[in-house]
Amino acid sequence: MTTNYGADQIQVLEGLEPVRKRPGMYIGSTGPRGLHHLVYEVVDNSVDEALAGYCKHITIDLNADGSVTVVDDGRGIPTDVHSRTGKSALETVMTVLHAGGKFGGGGYKVSGGLHGVGVSVVNALSEWVEVTVWREGRTHKQRYERGLAIGDLDVTPGAGQKHGTSVTFKPDTQIFTTGIEFDYDTLAGRMRELAYLNAGIDITFTDHRLELLKTPEPRVTRYFYEGGIKEYVAYINSDKQAIHEEIIHIGAEKDGVQVEAALQWCADAYSDNLLGFANNIRTVDGGTHLEGLKTVLTRNLNVLARKRNKRKDSDDNLSGENIREGLTAIVSVKVPDPEFEGQTKTKLGNTEVRGIVDSVVGETLSEYLDFHPGIADAILEKAIQAFNAAEAARRARELVRRKSVLESSTLPGKLADCSSRDPSESEIFIVEGDSAGGSAKQGRDRRFQAILPLRGKIINIEKTDDARIYKNTEIQALITALGLGIKGEEFDSSQLRYHRICLMTDADVDGAHIRTLLLTFFYRYQRELINSGYVYIACPPLYKVERGRNHWYCYSDRELQTLITNEFPANANYNVQRFKGLGEMMPQQLWDTTMNPETRMLKKVEIEDAAEADRIFTILMGDRVAPRREFIETHGPRMKLEDLDI
Repeated sequence: MTTNYGADQIQVLEGLEPVRKRPGMYIGSTGPRGLHHLVYEVVDNSVDEALAGYCKHITIDLNADGSVTVVDDGRGIPTDVHSRTGKSALETVMTVLHAGGKFGGGGYKVSGGLHGVGVSVVNALSEWVEVTVWREGRTHKQRYERGLAIGDLDVTPGAGQKHGTSVTFKPDTQIFTTGIEFDYDTLAGRMRELAYLNAGIDITFTDHRLELLKTPEPRVTRYFYEGGIKEYVAYINSDKQAIHEEIIHIGAEKDGVQVEAALQWCADAYSDNLLGFANNIRTVDGGTHLEGLKTVLTRNLNVLARKRNKRKDSDDNLSGENIREGLTAIVSVKVPDPEFEGQTKTKLGNTEVRGIVDSVVGETLSEYLDFHPGIADAILEKAIQAFNAAEAARRARELVRRKSVLESSTLPGKLADCSSRDPSESEIFIVEGDSAGGSAKQGRDRRFQAILPLRGKIINIEKTDDARIYKNTEIQALITALGLGIKGEEFDSSQLRYHRICLMTDADVDGAHIRTLLLTFFYRYQRELINSGYVYIACPPLYKVERGRNHWYCYSDRELQTLITNEFPANANYNVQRFKGLGEMMPQQLWDTTMNPETRMLKKVEIEDAAEADRIFTILMGDRVAPRREFIETHGPRMKLEDLDI
């Protein structure tokens, strides 16, 4: 136990030391998400140059040695000596926290980097960084290792008219202990997003890791979209039936804030998909720009409904949910002084943006719908259908009400509830079938684990209207047991009865199908459950291997082969049992392998790319067969047929 606590115990972290000491404060985590965040920080600087009007091309290369190179043709980081630090501006930017061109009024008008920790954090968390700047006819180079400059800035003439910046860095394995291998698809998703949000930027993304790719040629993808967010909406809706072919596009600047929005309603979608961006940063938790968009849509379309005699004065107003049903909308704002909540920047807080989005979108949308009465009528018809369905659903919903102080509807009879009333420690296992439910009920810890067996496959809510959803017995049981409330309303986590919702299905085709239907239900009915990290997938073992008195559980064929090859001698006698379903497992086995928090393995369901997730759910679970067939034909050849459980 420490007894002396004086001035000597107070630590002052110099330079980039705080970043290496507490990396999670700056990049969110030291896992895969934080690793990819390093690339985003460097690329965002290049995109800021493009926003300022100085950069057209950005290239990103994943190199064979595990490093990443980002090159742009912007102005190049300044290299002259900084008056306050006495070092070159380049070295200052690379080695000093909160140093950058985005705090004063001259360097950049708008930018995604707000805290001024971007590239210096990349430097601090990398084994080495090499920066090359082409500027004023000269080439400037400098190398850094774990945040410290190695030698002085090397300047050579002969760069001619070339201008721009190249940053190559290799993440530090001392910080990223889980590995430094970048995922191409994760990065590609962000590059595609940036290209859509900044019309005219040309991004080339190349993977040179030939050993990993197992191909003789590098993988090259180019992202260049002159249509900007209009093309983004078209991409998301490519497999849906649009009510109006022309995407409504709005772009204007007011009080220094640039607002751009693109909207399209679809006939075969029953929920909305709103994506908000502020200074190119995806605001997962929304913010004032999305609030402004929702307000103006509700107000304008209600006014229009009465103007076009679609609603009588005595009729109730259409709600925001009715109007937004089937809508895909992207709103992108560029704000000179953004206020984000936290370093991860997931919610925009500028109050003035709400009014600006409201007025800019309101003017253009009213004008557009006045000139296109056919489109206006089609959108209103969809909203009125949604209103009528919601009314029918409301009547059906009275049956579904969760038991609370005021309401007497009971929890479903087949729910084996836990004794704890604290949602943060409670978990529910949604189990396939009554036999597995029986084993799970006997094997669980009754204090904090609840079991809800489902009979058969639940309905696919991707192609079902609300009234039918609420009449379905299995869905009723789910909504009531979990305390989910009503589809489309603001999610109230205080009503949620369990903070871990585990999907436990058999390891076969039917189990995978039921899991997919459940994930579709959570994604479309109450997406906030997944965003908040409440949904998990339980991983039951595939095999039990017995040898003598010892036994092992294996969760995949590879694990089984590894065990047999590495642990057993060549002439060993052993017995392998394949679990066909959870119902075959004894309660104690189920507890040991799948339910015991000490020994089990759970997969957390997360959404990295909201637009791509929405598109995939539409293709795989939607009404239309053609896009699904095309998906299977495109990706089918990559599958190994021997892995299929047929």
